[in-house]
Amino acid sequence: MAMSIGSPDGDEDEVINAINTTPLVDVMLVLLIIFLITIPVVTHTVPVKLPDERNQPYKTKPENINLSVTKEGEIFWNETFIPSNDALVERLKKVSTQKPQPEVHIRGDQEARYEFVGKVILAAQRAGIAKVGFILVPPARGG
Repeated sequence: MAMSIGSPDGDEDEVINAINTTPLVDVMLVLLIIFLITIPVVTHTVPVKLPDERNQPYKTKPENINLSVTKEGEIFWNETFIPSNDALVERLKKVSTQKPQPEVHIRGDQEARYEFVGKVILAAQRAGIAKVGFILVPPARGG
């Protein structure tokens, strides 16, 4: 068995140890052209006019009811102390008959027990209030 290493005078071609990437580039260009031609044909869209985004701050109407719950469980109706849940239900029943019905906004103390806020929600439900919302501190911008 003999092996040819090459002649010392350099007549033969040397071994090329680099990969020829020209065929790979040609195949990739052909695939790119095929995809560019076929993608618009495959994409089926229905023309729909989408609504614009509007970020408007919520404006509190004067007839809205702000209920505050302290961490001790005390209930305040627009800064007026309410002595019991029954008194709250009675006041909410009077308000629930108005047309249009005002919204009830609940501001619960961060350290208040869920039980206290739950009782206020239950009172609003028993009185027939349709819209109940929570007032929260908004997150910091950019965070």
